[in-house]
Amino acid sequence: MDDVTLALHRIARGTGIVFIGTLISMFFGFLSRTIIARHFSPIEYGTFNLAITVLNIGVVIATLGFQNALPREIAFYREKEPSRIKDLISTALIIVSLNSLIWGVVLTIGAGKISQILNEPRLNYALRTVALALPFSALTITMISISRGFGRVREKVYFQNIVYPTSWLILVILSVLFNLSFALTFYMYLLAQLLTFLALTAEVYRIKLLNFKLSFNLRIGKELIIFSLPLLFTGILAFVMNWTDTLMLGYYKGSEIVGIYNAASPLARLIPIFLNSATFLYPAIVSQLYAQGKISEMKRVYQILTKWIFLLTLPVFSVMFLFPEATIRFFFGNKYVSATSALRILALGFMFHTFLGLNGLSLIVIGESGFIMISNLISTILNIFMNILLIPKYSIEGAAIATAISYFIGNVLNSVRLYQETKIHPFSWNYVKPLAISFILLGLIQSLHLKVPSIWHAVPILVMFLGVYFFLVLLSKSVDREDVELLLAIEKKLGIDLKIMKKILRRFIF
Repeated sequence: MDDVTLALHRIARGTGIVFIGTLISMFFGFLSRTIIARHFSPIEYGTFNLAITVLNIGVVIATLGFQNALPREIAFYREKEPSRIKDLISTALIIVSLNSLIWGVVLTIGAGKISQILNEPRLNYALRTVALALPFSALTITMISISRGFGRVREKVYFQNIVYPTSWLILVILSVLFNLSFALTFYMYLLAQLLTFLALTAEVYRIKLLNFKLSFNLRIGKELIIFSLPLLFTGILAFVMNWTDTLMLGYYKGSEIVGIYNAASPLARLIPIFLNSATFLYPAIVSQLYAQGKISEMKRVYQILTKWIFLLTLPVFSVMFLFPEATIRFFFGNKYVSATSALRILALGFMFHTFLGLNGLSLIVIGESGFIMISNLISTILNIFMNILLIPKYSIEGAAIATAISYFIGNVLNSVRLYQETKIHPFSWNYVKPLAISFILLGLIQSLHLKVPSIWHAVPILVMFLGVYFFLVLLSKSVDREDVELLLAIEKKLGIDLKIMKKILRRFIF
C-alpha cells in the first residue's frame, strides 16, 4: 500500500468515526438545551446561553490556538525529533494549565462588569460558577489535540462526543426531576466538565500517552506559542464571524428577525459536517508527508479527499438548495418559511467552502499560520462591513449574502496561497467532471421551479437526482484507483461482499 492510499485509509476511517461521534454529540446537546429551554423561563435560558458563550471565548483564549497547532507539531516532532515529543507535550500542558487558571480568575473577577455590559444581572452569578470549569475544558481540549497528533480518534469520540454530552444530559434531567434551582444548573455544567476531564485524564495515563515527568522547555514553548498565536487570533476571528450576522440583525431589525434567520443559519452550517469530520486526523497524517518532503503525495491525498467530501455533502446541499422552504417547514414550522431565500444563499456559501477542500488546514501543515490569520481577518472585516451595508436594506437576505461572500473570499485567498506555496489544488480531472455534472443537473431541476408541500414530497425527486448523478459520474469514468482501493478496504473491514457494486464498477470503469 503506497503512502497516498495509506493516508486516505487512515483519514477515511477517522472521518467516519468522528462523524458518528459528532452526530451523537449534536443530538444529546440538542436534547439538553431543549430541556433547559422548556423547564426554565426564556430569560433564564438566555442567561445560560450568554454564560456559555462567554466561557467559550475564555476557552479559546486559554488554549492559545494549541488545539490546531499541536496535531501538526507532534506529527513533525515524530518525524524530525521523536526524543523531544515528551518535552513538547509537557510544555504545552503546563502553558495551558497556567493560562486557563489566569483567565478563570479574570472571568471570575470580571463577572460583575460583564453582566453590567450585557445588562443581565443573573449573569454575574452564572459566570462566577462556570469560570471554575474553564481549566477543565481547556485541558480536555488540549489532551484531545495531543491524541490527534498521534493519529488517534478514540479520545475525541469517547470523551468529547459521548462522555461529556451524555453526563451533561443526565445531570440536566436530574435537575429537572428534582426541581433544582436555575443557579444549580451551572454547577451541573461544572460537574459535567470535571467528570469528562477526570475520565479523559485516567484514559490517557492508561494508554501511556502522558507517561512522562513534567518538564518545561523554554525553547519549545516559545516556538509553540509563536506558531500558535496566529491560530488563536484566527479562532477569535472565526467566533466573531459566526456571530456577526446574528448580532447585527438584532441591532438593526430586532429579536424576531434574529429568530427567523436562526432557522436558516444552523441548517446551512450542517453542510460542512463531512469536511469538519475530516479535519480531525488530516493535519497529523498529512504533516508526516510534508515533513518527508512528499508534496506530490500531499496533493494526491488533498484531491481525492476533496472529491469524497464533495460527493458526501452533495445530498445535504441539494435538499437545502432545491427545497429550502420544505426544509425549513420540516424543522421549524410555517412561522419560519420567510427564511427560505436566506437558507439558499447560505447553502451556496457553505458548499463553496466545502468543495475547495481543507485549504486552511493544509496551510497550517506547511507552517502558514500567519496567512490564515490574515485571510480570516480580511473575511471578518468584509463580513462586518457588508452586514452594515446590506442588513438595513435587505434584512436576513443581506446577512446571508454577507456571510456567503465572506466565506467565498476567505476560501479563495487560502486556496490561492496554498497553490502558490505547494502547487496543491483540488481540481483533478476526475473531480472537475463530477462538479460539472452536479452544476448542470442542479441548474436543470432549479429551472423547473418545482413546488413541494413537504420534505417527504421532495425525497423521490432527490433520489432520482442522485441516481442520475451517480450514473453519470460512473459513465464519465470519474472513479480513481484510490476510490476502488478504499471500497475494497471497507468491504474487508465490514466483512461484507459488495458484489453488485464491484460489478457496476467493472462495467463502467475497468
